[in-house]
Formats: sequence, C-alpha cells, structure tokens
Amino acid sequence: MKEYNVKKVCGAPDWSKIDKLNIDTPYEQTPAEITANAQICYNDDGFLVHLETKEAVIRAVEKGPLGMPCEDSCLEFFFRPVAEDPRYVNIEFNSNGCLYLGIATGRADALRIVPDEPEAIFSPDIKFFDGGWEIYYTVPFEFIRRFYPDFKAEAGKSFYANCYKCADFSNPPHYLSWNPITTELDFHQPAMFGKMNFVE
Repeated sequence: MKEYNVKKVCGAPDWSKIDKLNIDTPYEQTPAEITANAQICYNDDGFLVHLETKEAVIRAVEKGPLGMPCEDSCLEFFFRPVAEDPRYVNIEFNSNGCLYLGIATGRADALRIVPDEPEAIFSPDIKFFDGGWEIYYTVPFEFIRRFYPDFKAEAGKSFYANCYKCADFSNPPHYLSWNPITTELDFHQPAMFGKMNFVE
C-alpha cells in the first residue's frame, strides 16, 4: 500500500512546496505518453486538490449535471475519510468542469449526488497547457461532515484514498491509478486505496 502525507497549509497553498503523487499504474492499452499526478493538502476549512494530466488528445464531450466525465479525459479523487466507516466519496471531473460526485461502499451501491451549485461547493479552476490540462478545487470539511459528522482533520490521523486518470471513450481508452488495483480493473474498490496521513 502506498502512502502520502497530506500537509497542512495556512490559507492558499504554495503548490511548489506540496509533494506530488504519481498516478502511474497503467492498465490495459494505456499509452505510455499519458501521465498524471496529484497534489493534496489541507487547511482549517478543507482539502485543497490539484490534479494534472499530460495527453496529446483531450476528449471533452460530457457536460451538464448528469454528464459522465469518466467517458472523457477525467481526473478523479476517491477518499474514505473515516476509518471506521466503509463509505467513500468519489469526485470526478473532466476538462469541461462536468462533475460526477458520489458516495458508496462499492460499485453495487454507488449513489450519485447532484448538488444545485457544485461550483459554489468545490470552486473548480481548470487550466489548459501545451499537451494537457489541470484542475484545482477544494473539498470543504463542512461538506464532508454532512455525511461523516465525526470527521476530523488532525495531524497524526490517517484516511484512505486513491487518485485516478481515465477516459473510457478515448481512442484508445486509458486508465491509470496511484495505488495499484491488483484484481479486476474497477476504480470502485476501497480495499485498493492507499493511505494518506495528515501532517503539520
């Protein structure tokens, strides 16, 4: 199991000082030139997430509140914030800002959440660069506590998570994960999450 330290920051982060985790375990016919990475930190208000991918062709078709961003070039953060609770949250964005937000214990009971104003919750900021795209967003602790009232972000505590890059309908389709999936290819496997540690 891979581990990553989620550093505490004051206010907005200096991303140059936040460690990267490489989303670098490939599956099926994923081209070697497609790469992705993530940076995650936290402040008193929530998680601060930066995901980035390099790929020559960016599929960006899905839009709207019921779009399926995983069909496009998609960057995903799945996390199980409370060790005693088997449920995890999955946050998936494509480069159009199309969001899939869900909560589940696995694929069989996955429930999609459709907020009225997702931009107001997560404040996504998407940028394009030569050969790829990236997204910055926040996950407010207030939002997490709607589902996990006992959740606390404190140095010394840990939670479990995985980060993914996928594109179901790209040519060819491609799939990458941070922590390896050692059984069938399915991102909805919390047993395959890595460990993330809150640190000061």
